[in-house]
Amino acid sequence: MKYKFPLQFTILWAVLGLVPLCFIKAQSTPRNYDITQFGAISDGVTLNTEAIQKAVDQCHTDGGGNVLIPKGDFVTGSICLKNNVTILLDADAVLLGSIKRIDYDRNRWYALILANGARNIGIGGKGTIDGRGKALAADTDEMYKKGLIQGGYKDNRTHESERPQLIDFEHCTNIKINGITLKNAACWVQRYGRCDSLVIDGIKVRSTAFWNNDGIDLVDCTNTLVQNCDIDVGDDGICLKSDRRDLSCNHVLIRHCKVRSSASAVKFGTNSYGGFRNIKVDDITVYNTFRSAIALEIVDGGVLEDVEVSNIRAENTGNAFFIRLGHRNQRVPAGQVRRVYLHDFKVAVPVGKPDIGYEHEGPPVKEPHNLMPASIVGIPGHPIVDVRLENIRVSYAGGGDRNIAFVPMDSLLKVPERERDYPEFSMFGELPAWGLYCRHVDGLQMDRVRFRKKVADYRGKVVLDDVLRVQVCRTRRR
Repeated sequence: MKYKFPLQFTILWAVLGLVPLCFIKAQSTPRNYDITQFGAISDGVTLNTEAIQKAVDQCHTDGGGNVLIPKGDFVTGSICLKNNVTILLDADAVLLGSIKRIDYDRNRWYALILANGARNIGIGGKGTIDGRGKALAADTDEMYKKGLIQGGYKDNRTHESERPQLIDFEHCTNIKINGITLKNAACWVQRYGRCDSLVIDGIKVRSTAFWNNDGIDLVDCTNTLVQNCDIDVGDDGICLKSDRRDLSCNHVLIRHCKVRSSASAVKFGTNSYGGFRNIKVDDITVYNTFRSAIALEIVDGGVLEDVEVSNIRAENTGNAFFIRLGHRNQRVPAGQVRRVYLHDFKVAVPVGKPDIGYEHEGPPVKEPHNLMPASIVGIPGHPIVDVRLENIRVSYAGGGDRNIAFVPMDSLLKVPERERDYPEFSMFGELPAWGLYCRHVDGLQMDRVRFRKKVADYRGKVVLDDVLRVQVCRTRRR
């Protein structure tokens, strides 16, 4: 099986290398609008929503430019960005989100900075946006208990749709987010839905203050570059989602990032209605991550195809990679996963919980199991098609113990299918392999794939169940 991506897919990455230079409309002498000239006060107490919005509106009316957040602590509720406006934060500027839920507006989600249908917008500089998520979530809970908001209450918190994010951009074009630090969201940190020509470059995310703290969420976005980002969050680090069957994340490049997560570092899914096409992930450092370094998931009828993931260095992670085709959404036909290329991985999977000690650790396991192998798992009648693994090195602590959990090699049918379940690396419970487990796959190439364990494990190294067209090249055995 010869495996390569289409020529236009390869050319895309070269073109995207110039994205920061060409996505944002050039302005030779952009006008600057200092929010203090519109009445903003940097005392960390005064609510400056009206003053900041006036600066944005005036900048937009005058044809565009920069809204300047100078040195100081400025409290605000929701701000709506408009065409040709960029918010620039001074290195000593802190934009503090109001801790009152009533001060927030929404697109699809509530957020501190909103945009809907806007063009040529951005947020940049060296300053900080702090959502003060713990206090904001507490106020949101209080409003729910008083019957002032809806959304439901589960697991000791108000539903995520009612807890504000820091950034929510919907259906926007030509966006640049660069240099800033984003902290302490009450929910997802930043969501970009149906956006085109998006660049996220050199930002820092520190958000472990509350639950559902995804670092970056790209939802049905196209022509997108994420690079040079440093992310430490309580949920998925960089997450691609697809909410509509007629759309998908398409032509996305993610590179040169560092990620720590109490879920998965880089994940496609869980929402996967349209899917993920022509995606490249390269040069990612992962550490102290509870679930998978890389998780590629289709469970809602979408299509995942032409995905390349390379140069992954992961230390202290619960799982090297997890590729899953499921069928959670029974109202539509099962989706498809095909043409996936993983290469140049170096991963260490330890004993114990990789994110132990963080404020919001990953959830306890539902059923006992030993260390989880990397896995590629489709469903009966719907195999994952054409996966290539090349130069993959995964080191496991080993120590599989029959007293913890046991699946004998001659009882593979005991491994549940769980087609409708939420996808994650431990969803099947104990697996019969310690290195790699594959089931319902058609077309698997392995070249220089090495799995090593430090101490003995009762299970086999690699287990293939209902796997067709297998090719193994130069695989070294211990």
